[in-house]
Amino acid sequence: MNIAVLILVFGLVALAAAGFVVLPLLRAPATAGRQPWVAVGAGVGVLIIGLGAYGMLGQPQVALSQLVSAMGGAPNQRDYPALVATLARSMPNRPGDRDGWTLLGRGYMALGMPDQAAKAYQRAVAIAKTQDGAAPPELLTDYAEAITQSSGQITPDAESVFKEALKEDPKDFTSRLYLGLAAAERGDKAGALELWEGLLADAPPDAPWRGQLIDRVAALKASTGGGAPNPMAMVAQLASRLETNPNDLDGWLRLIRAYTVLGDKEKAGAALTRARTVFANQAQAQDALAKAAQENALN
Repeated sequence: MNIAVLILVFGLVALAAAGFVVLPLLRAPATAGRQPWVAVGAGVGVLIIGLGAYGMLGQPQVALSQLVSAMGGAPNQRDYPALVATLARSMPNRPGDRDGWTLLGRGYMALGMPDQAAKAYQRAVAIAKTQDGAAPPELLTDYAEAITQSSGQITPDAESVFKEALKEDPKDFTSRLYLGLAAAERGDKAGALELWEGLLADAPPDAPWRGQLIDRVAALKASTGGGAPNPMAMVAQLASRLETNPNDLDGWLRLIRAYTVLGDKEKAGAALTRARTVFANQAQAQDALAKAAQENALN
């Protein structure tokens, strides 16, 4: 669950034209006492939460498969909302069933109903604390994510639950990610970097979200002089990283978009050509690159 969430979050960060910095920084003025990059961090965090893309990575399928199994099987996906509704109706008669409330929360999340999911997870957390003295970190992060998605931001309540999960498991990926976002929003660059650099140290070398996390950390470090990150420098850093590690399709797509936003169609075209060579035998990658070429007027 936790690794999947990170893939989701940083995959969404890739939607930003220059990899979370270029367009927002070019458009958003600084406000008193708050650097532009902080607003970008907040905006990206809300974007991550508000797009409702929980379903992009298959976690809803996992939740719904569990639901189908628990309810005795179902012939097709059209039955999932009915299964969630059936489980919801049964839970008042099973007030101490932690697994049932957890499953209901996952079902609601899979159906894009984080407000209802948060209520179900809250019941599951309360039961776990009553029965075992503490709730498992996975349940706590599920609960905190539901609160976050429901409100569209990392609320104090959600942050408190993420901290509780991190106390139970200091290596929890999801909690460190969200708490880093919360720290960046407050302007606590040192706190955000400590969380995210620790995350990088623990991340598998081939984690698909590792490149996006590296870029995010670099953007934060670039702002330590008191100003916003330099978009040109950030794009150059991304290009350099791709030369060292070219098997990063998302990175190439971000680089192509970034060059286009910066008005350098020649470099955007060169990046597209290089990426097509790197992924010459991968049909899905070629389709994604063809789409990027069309979107950036590089055909």
